[in-house]
Amino acid sequence: MSDIQRILDKAVAGNRLSFDEGVKLFDCMDLHALGRAAHAVTTRLHPEPYRTYNVDRNINYTNVCAAVCDFCAFYRKSADADAYVLSREVLYKKIEETIALGGDQILMQGGMHPSLKLEWYEELLRDLKARFPKVNLHAFSPPELWHFHRINKIPLREVLQRLKDTGMGSLPGGGGEILVDRVRKELTKGKALSDEWLEASRVWHQLGGKSTCTMMFGHIETIPERIEHLERLRSLQDETNGFTAFICWTMQPGHKMSHFPQVGVFEYLRTQAIARLYLDNIPNIQSSWVTQGAKIGQVALFYGANDMGSLMIEENVVASAGTVHYLTLEQIKRSIREAGYIPRQRNVYYEYIDEGPALPVGLRTTGTPSLSLPVIA
Repeated sequence: MSDIQRILDKAVAGNRLSFDEGVKLFDCMDLHALGRAAHAVTTRLHPEPYRTYNVDRNINYTNVCAAVCDFCAFYRKSADADAYVLSREVLYKKIEETIALGGDQILMQGGMHPSLKLEWYEELLRDLKARFPKVNLHAFSPPELWHFHRINKIPLREVLQRLKDTGMGSLPGGGGEILVDRVRKELTKGKALSDEWLEASRVWHQLGGKSTCTMMFGHIETIPERIEHLERLRSLQDETNGFTAFICWTMQPGHKMSHFPQVGVFEYLRTQAIARLYLDNIPNIQSSWVTQGAKIGQVALFYGANDMGSLMIEENVVASAGTVHYLTLEQIKRSIREAGYIPRQRNVYYEYIDEGPALPVGLRTTGTPSLSLPVIA
């Protein structure tokens, strides 16, 4: 038996992989072997015949940012002509449109504005929660939280508690990129480093909150640094059990990184599959159809993902880098059905919030579709 097959069998059996075993898996060029193993793990974790999606809207309340990230084409400085902070009226309209489409959540993130104080964010949350009490505010990101702590000179725990008390419901895992300081220092200036990103997530979890975690790869990171990133997420999850899901995507060349060759489908699927094998304590993985497109987003359901992510009524950050993929709700559902599963709408906690179909008597509940693993040329 090859060393690669031994590692795959170990992960499928539910045993934890070591750092070196994670790195070794990137030597495997047999994409289908990785996919079969990742899919087996997903099926063990999610034997139900469902695959999920959610309906939310990504509202970027400001594009003004004190940080400089080489990969970001979205941010602006305060003096730029197209810098903005959205008014309440605009926010209300966007949320009303989301509710009308069946959404139960707003993903609200922005740049790290250099002058907005914590009281501004508290008032924002309080206003939105009073007007839309049933909408979950999946708000900010670990780098934003660290920024609030730093510019207000208020302890991080107090910042998070105050935001939680005024309506912040859950924490998106944006701004993770690669949680290795060598990479972060080279790509960004004025943004949370690895320990700071993790600490913001840790404190949120300690306060009883849930969050997602992410990875943007395919730029200057090494393969061992990808595994170091996964290792740090897995270690924090051992400590807090606060992550509900992991989402990875490839860097979209643009802005100052347009000279980088775009990482392709093979590397995306390979990395997601390895993440599923390595992150044995994070229950859900989202497909990144927003960056990969509908077909690969669907194929990702056979490479470790059990969730198609959000309808994404609005998306600005990825789109500003030149990548634009949009799906309707029916296209998302059809992608799940064509993969052999039943689509179900879920909330941020991965609880079903739709009625759900009546399952025929005798329907298998193993979650294993009748289709063979898709062929990626």
